[in-house]
Amino acid sequence: MRAALYGAFLLALVPMQATILHYLGLGGVRPDLVLVSVCLIGFFRGELEGFLAGLLLGFAQDLLSAGDLWFNLTAKSGIGLLAGLAGRQVAHVTAAVMLAGLFIISCCSGVLFLFLARTGDLAAVALAVRSVLVPQAVFDALLGAGVYWVLEERVRDRWVLAE
Repeated sequence: MRAALYGAFLLALVPMQATILHYLGLGGVRPDLVLVSVCLIGFFRGELEGFLAGLLLGFAQDLLSAGDLWFNLTAKSGIGLLAGLAGRQVAHVTAAVMLAGLFIISCCSGVLFLFLARTGDLAAVALAVRSVLVPQAVFDALLGAGVYWVLEERVRDRWVLAE
């Protein structure tokens, strides 16, 4: 039952990001639910599940977006793998640590997308960083840290005991 709910959540996440969040963004900036979810899954469940969730969700994002093919698949699976490694290695994790980590990960992901856009105009890149990349990274970090804060006791104990 839990695996079916988990799978349904993962399959519904990408369409939800593309449709519902279009109307819920603040100032035209929307959080990247896939990035936040992959980070949290990797952090709570480990490298393998983080990698597989990133692979599945990144592939779904690549199929449903107009961006470069395979970028989301590789980026999100790598993020899930790194989050899983961090979850196993970092002691005394708090919501503040998740906030900082998700901010850095979101900024790196945004910079990679800007690099792939190959924009030669530095003014346009600076505007994109200031008006989209940094606010989205803040939004992602706040959302992820909030979800981590709510779930840290319940989910970690339940999932660690289930292994």
